[in-house]
Amino acid sequence: MTPLKTVLLGLTQLAGVSAFAVKPNIIYILADDLGYGDLSCYGQKHFQTPNLDRMAKEGMRFTQHYAGCAVSAPSRSSLMTGLNTGHTPVRGNMEVGEEGQWPLPAETITFPKLLKEAGYVTAAFGKWGLGFPGSTGDPNKMGFDRFFGFNCQRLAHNYYPDHLWDNQEKIVLENNGGDQMEDYAPDLIHKQALLFIEKNKSKPFFIYYASTIPHAELMVPEKYLAKFRGKFPPEKKFKGTDAGDKGFRTGPYGSQAETHAAFAAMITLLDKQVGELLAKLKELGLDKNTIVLFSSDNGPHLEGGADPDYFDSNGPLRGYKRDLYEGGIREPMIVWWPGKIKKGATTNHLSAFWDVLPTLTELTGIPTPANTDGISFLPTLLGQSGQKEHETMYWEFHEQDGRQAIRKGNWKLVRYKVLIPAKTTTELYDLSKDLGETSNIADQHPEIVADLMKIMAQSRVPSEAFKFEPVKN
Repeated sequence: MTPLKTVLLGLTQLAGVSAFAVKPNIIYILADDLGYGDLSCYGQKHFQTPNLDRMAKEGMRFTQHYAGCAVSAPSRSSLMTGLNTGHTPVRGNMEVGEEGQWPLPAETITFPKLLKEAGYVTAAFGKWGLGFPGSTGDPNKMGFDRFFGFNCQRLAHNYYPDHLWDNQEKIVLENNGGDQMEDYAPDLIHKQALLFIEKNKSKPFFIYYASTIPHAELMVPEKYLAKFRGKFPPEKKFKGTDAGDKGFRTGPYGSQAETHAAFAAMITLLDKQVGELLAKLKELGLDKNTIVLFSSDNGPHLEGGADPDYFDSNGPLRGYKRDLYEGGIREPMIVWWPGKIKKGATTNHLSAFWDVLPTLTELTGIPTPANTDGISFLPTLLGQSGQKEHETMYWEFHEQDGRQAIRKGNWKLVRYKVLIPAKTTTELYDLSKDLGETSNIADQHPEIVADLMKIMAQSRVPSEAFKFEPVKN
């Protein structure tokens, strides 16, 4: 018996049995810093995302789906572990060494580990950020047979890197040496994902496709940019770090004279790549037995010359990346599975990243870890009765003096500067009447505030690695 199975015997609920005779292939696509309003099927008017729109027309669109946090690493940790940011092991963007972030501990249960144990061949393509190469959190130790892309999320800021990782092998990109910029990382990563599908078409597979688009550095090859040049006046310029400057290709964002055009081109490229994945599935006859999920790790960013207000990237929501207002954590989610999910369905079911693990374990008949914060949304996907609902949902953010949020029904409590008690703000919103979180009604409902504060205190456990304690005078 493997160590993982031994652990699961002590931690699992009653195992479900998959209702599907053949194990479905699973592809989870994660955009990077894509806002709620950045897809045309979610209201984007400046440019179109036809392939993602088609996914929505042929599948299900979620209107109340939440990321794990408001920045990359904790959000992705929440996704992998099925735990909210009060429980998941990685709760912040903590750097370790020259390349990589704080690692997931060796004993961490992740859904890729569970799927691999159940016979899936597993792969991650794109950005990792949950453990430096060779660490306990290395993707090859977290359940992935194959990894290709950026291990370090800081280096993933740059779209023409000097290297990528293929499992434990560092692949030097000679065409990006010096001031050269020829090998565009999203194209290289996408090619490997398509090849993986070809190679494993006869096996049940799971792909975690963690695109770096449209994060921070607004950089895209001319062949993609040209289509949008001059279409979004007035253009916005950004002076960043270029060849010869200190920090070039190590995280700081490159210059871009046409940030509006570049942003539209990047999301259009992401949409094109999604379309190519779906086309590959159909070409190989795998589309009817593959479920594809698409979402984003947090809200739209304000870095590298990005202009989310110009594009209305957060739609009707308040806030951006790093905010625990809706704009920082509410994300688009589309789920596509021809013949299984009703075409053109829309749901307001309340869900979050930590629900993905139990959804996939129920889908595949794998025992679900008992300590998950998640609730399977498979009944919603399949149009079945009996969908369980969250009583509460909790988030915490460790930067900018600490932030917390909790949602219970339509009530949302948001606290900023929680690590400086003398400056802590407490805000209450009724999302059914105030989706934009414009009217703080905490003073009008002290009993609701008290209830949510009590639940908030019970929604987390301390972390030795990620301290979250008020500053003592």
